[in-house]
Amino acid sequence: MMPRISEIRVYPIKSCAGVSVDSATLEARGLSWDRRYMLVDARGRFLTQREHPRMTTIRVQRSANGWSVHTSEQETLELPENLPDGIERSVRIWNDQIDVTAARQHFNEWFTMALGLPCELVQMKDRHVRPIKSRYGKSGDSVSFADGAPVLLTSETSLAELNKRLERPLPMIRFRPNLVATVERAFAEDGWRRIRVGEAELDVKWACTRCIVTTIDTATGEKDLEGEPIRTLKSFRVSPEGVMFGQNLIPRQLGVVRVGDSIEVLEDSDE
Repeated sequence: MMPRISEIRVYPIKSCAGVSVDSATLEARGLSWDRRYMLVDARGRFLTQREHPRMTTIRVQRSANGWSVHTSEQETLELPENLPDGIERSVRIWNDQIDVTAARQHFNEWFTMALGLPCELVQMKDRHVRPIKSRYGKSGDSVSFADGAPVLLTSETSLAELNKRLERPLPMIRFRPNLVATVERAFAEDGWRRIRVGEAELDVKWACTRCIVTTIDTATGEKDLEGEPIRTLKSFRVSPEGVMFGQNLIPRQLGVVRVGDSIEVLEDSDE
């Protein structure tokens, strides 16, 4: 069976809800629109679901001029695809200090109310560069506000294998992938090294180590009291780096990818 793309998801605001799309343009730093916005605290340090699980309840939808953002308790906020230039500031994401464009006050007030803590919205534009510092990247490789790599790929078959071991099956959204594949056997993607999808080609560089974000119910923002799926993954998907699910990819040839595109494995591993 030829592997295919069954779903494409982007996350316009880091750590907030994602959007399923029929197609997206693969850019050097990831899929178009993916994690170009981010929330930071008063010190300019990035916010994530790890410390603020309520972020997953901030919903995002495509609108005519950008994004419609909403929660169950607030009126919809219309967010443009690009913030107007004018306010630049420096922020920190993990160990990276980068310049970004900052939002006007009314955007910050909306997100402050949504999360119940002071925060600011910032955007990475084309001129803002965040190099990949992983040992897997090349000189000139860059990434958005994603944790480590421009693109994350998972497979439906691998999730099915995990769900067989869980008392309560989980949806794929818990793992926040960009590309979801249909493959013949579970974790076949572990052996891929380079793939072609639609117009694009990507290096499959390293397994994604998973954290407590996977334990957060995306509907409620509450953490699983038993630590699932991390607890079960530790029983059969552990490496010296941590618990693994999915693969991190770096773009090599840019272009459009679409749901239904076949995945051609250009290079794989004998391991």
